Formats: sequence, structure tokens, C-alpha cells
Amino acid sequence: MIDLRSDTVTRPSAAMRHAMAQAEVGDDVYREDPTVLKLEETAAEMLGKEAALFVTSGTQGNQIAVLTHARPGDEVILEAESHIFYYEVGAMAALAGVQARTLPGVRGQIPLSQLKKAIRGVNIHYPETKLICLENTHNRAGGAILPLSYMKEVYELAKAHQVPVHLDGARLFNAAVASGVAVCDFAAAVDTVQVCLSKGLGAPIGSILAGPRDWIERARKWRKALGGGMRQAGVIAAPGLLALNTMVERLADDHRRAKRLAEGLAQIPGISIRPEDVETNIVIADIAGLSVGMADFLHRLANEGVLATDFSETTVRFVTHVDVDDVAIEATLRAVSRCVSA
Repeated sequence: MIDLRSDTVTRPSAAMRHAMAQAEVGDDVYREDPTVLKLEETAAEMLGKEAALFVTSGTQGNQIAVLTHARPGDEVILEAESHIFYYEVGAMAALAGVQARTLPGVRGQIPLSQLKKAIRGVNIHYPETKLICLENTHNRAGGAILPLSYMKEVYELAKAHQVPVHLDGARLFNAAVASGVAVCDFAAAVDTVQVCLSKGLGAPIGSILAGPRDWIERARKWRKALGGGMRQAGVIAAPGLLALNTMVERLADDHRRAKRLAEGLAQIPGISIRPEDVETNIVIADIAGLSVGMADFLHRLANEGVLATDFSETTVRFVTHVDVDDVAIEATLRAVSRCVSA
């Protein structure tokens, strides 16, 4: 099967499996796991932050960030289709007891004028704005990159109102490779950042949360409260460390293949897509022009040996990753053509 449902479906490489088997370990709750410590130090240095924390997933990292920045009753501003709001099971409300204030964006970017209006003033009736969250790249915007210039403007606005900014950077390395902007420059435009090791970087598990040292110490306690205090975690930190050191630059191949996939899909009658909007490794195609419904289309595609996922009633998402090569992209295009003509 050619699995294009997500970049989370990758299998650890032989080198990663070897690193896992050979990892030097200790008890990470006691901060005695040398591999975890090395991963955290490496990630903090790459992101230009004082400290970093190894967490089990991107969702856990984002929720720890909310818990550390805000208190029950506070308000968090997010783009309306952001992952933290859309795909994290209402955890902000359930765990942190905060109120989400969502604002519609354009390719993931909340207009600055609307963002400024949304920051609460002093009023006994209002919750306090305690956090602004950004997402780069933006999943539901088709892997769109938030430009560094935009992030800097948001950061300056937030600082003027003494509101911290957290970045859901699950695919931040994709943004950096595609834009040519250093990942640390993106991270410098926020107070805290979460990056996934288990998406485009190909590690089997884990994410990194990074920020000021004292903030990370508070975040570490929230990780423990959420059951994220791991013991001999070097076994799973080792492939993450290898991912940071060896898997970043190859993301350009995923982006090139995604662009080729988009261009090929655009040539198939009944499928609507703008290849110029594909900036990284996510391709969203609209099949409203086909005579087949979503469930039937995905079923036909699976029978042809290709897995994708529905993104709305009429849109399908394809995500390129390390386990999908050029041959698989061409095979996918042929499979889609057969599904359309069947």
C-alpha cells in the first residue's frame, strides 16, 4: 500500500531501530537518562531556546504549553481551524479550564487587525487573554507556511499587551526547509514552541517542547501530572535524536513530491486543486466535480493500493513523507485516474 494518509505513518529506519537497541538509558524522571538529556539539549540549541522537554506527542506538548501559560478561566486566542482547537479533543477546556477564542484566518494567518481587537482589555466582565497560539505549517490550510514577517508582527503585538505566544510547530522543520528560514528564526518569534519528531522527521514517537528554562521547569511538572513522566525513555529518544541530526534536509524531497502530486491531480477531470498553493508536504484536493462520493472514492482508491483521508465532505488529503518515493507518486496519480474513470 502507498500510505498518504499522514506523515505520522512512517516506519522507523534500520538506523533508528539500531539506535533504539543501543541507546544508553537511565531514569528520566530523575533526569538520569543521558539520551533524553542529549535530545533535549540538541533540540533547544536547534530552536534557539534555553531549554527543551521531551514529551510523548504533539498534543501533549501543546496542552502542557496551555497549562503552563494559563489558568482556569483565562482565554486563549487561536486560528479557527488550528490543530490545538480542531484536533485535540477539547483538551484546553477539559484539562486547563481555559476558554478558546477562535478567529478565522487566511491560510492560517489571523489578520492582525482582528487579532488586536480580540486581545481583552481590562474589564471585570472579561476573561484575561493569557496566550496566543499560532500553527506553522498549518495543517488545515494545506501545509501553508506562516511567513516569518507575519510571526514577528504577531509577536510584537502580543508583547505590547504582555501576552505570550506559543507555536504549534508540529511541522516547523517543513516550514524552515521550504522557506529557507532557519528554524531558530521562526522559534525566536514566539515564547514557546512544540515540534514533532514523529511526522516528517520520521521518528516513531515523541515531540519537543522548548522555551525559557524556568518555564520548562514548570512544564516538566505538568508533564508528570499528565502521566508523561517516562523512565528509561532513551530507547524512544534515540530515534528522535537521529531524526534531528539526519532527517531535516531530506524534507525537500517530500515537498517536491507533493508539488508533483498536486500538478498531476490538477490534470485529472473533476478534481479541483491549486498546485501553486502547495508549499510543503500536504496536498488537499476537492473531488466535488466527480460523480462519486467521498466514501466510495476512498474505497476505490484503497482497492487500487493507495490510502488517503477525507478532510471535509468534498476534500481529500494526501501527505508525502520519507516512505513515499517518486515511483509511488506516479503510481498514485495512475490510481486516482482509474478511480475517476471507473
